[in-house]
Order: sequence, then structure tokens, then C-alpha cells
Amino acid sequence: MFSSTLASPFGRSGGMAHAYRQVGVSTSVETASPHKLVEMLFDGYMDSLAQARGAMRSKQIENKGKAITRAVRIVDEGLKACLNLQEGGTLAQDLSALYSYLTTRLTQANIRNDEAILDECVALVEPLRQAWRAIADQV
Repeated sequence: MFSSTLASPFGRSGGMAHAYRQVGVSTSVETASPHKLVEMLFDGYMDSLAQARGAMRSKQIENKGKAITRAVRIVDEGLKACLNLQEGGTLAQDLSALYSYLTTRLTQANIRNDEAILDECVALVEPLRQAWRAIADQV
């Protein structure tokens, strides 16, 4: 599904590596496949929400804000920025709308200190994450 030469709703692989570096995740992105980069973004997003949840529970407001901000950046500068809206069709449009919604909800979770919104954001992305992992051998 991914190739820098084939049309994909996710854009070019070089763009994903750049986006991944931009969201502050330090791993070996240079050698990762485009598919792996998206998987890493999903994992980083989930890790950030888990950190935000822990910070909420322990009333560490600054850490909560940092973790949620990281999750928002992963969505906006990683997942959403790499969509190919011109060639990705309905899938890319739907993912873009979902990512916009997630950004709004994460901002609300931060402002309201609302763990239930974090749960919603996890529930919205976890099926995508699992589906993405399931197709790894096919890509």
C-alpha cells in the first residue's frame, strides 16, 4: 500500500520520517519502512495518552499538558500531515476528519482535565492501530 512512487492516502515515506522526527520521538526512523513509521506514530500516540492519564491521576498538570501536547503533535504533524488528500480518496478524507476531531478532543481533555475524553481518543485510534498492525505482512 505504501511506496514513495505509488499513490497512497498517506503520502511519501520521506515525509513520514520527517514528520516523525518533528514530533520528538527518538528512534531509528531513517531505516524504518513507511508502514513501520505509521505504526510508530500510533504507538507514540498511545504512549502519550497513557502518560497523560498517569499525570492526571497524580495531579501533575505540567506533565499532563506535555503528554497531551505530544499526542496532538503526533496526530497533526505526523498522522494527518502525511495524508495524501489529492490521491487518497475517501479514506484520506475520513482520516483527516478523524484526526481533526482527535485534536479538538485532546485539547478539551487537557483543558477540562477529563480522563473520559482520553478514553474516547484511545478508543477511536486503537482499531486503526490494530488494523495497521494486521496488514504489516501485506505491505
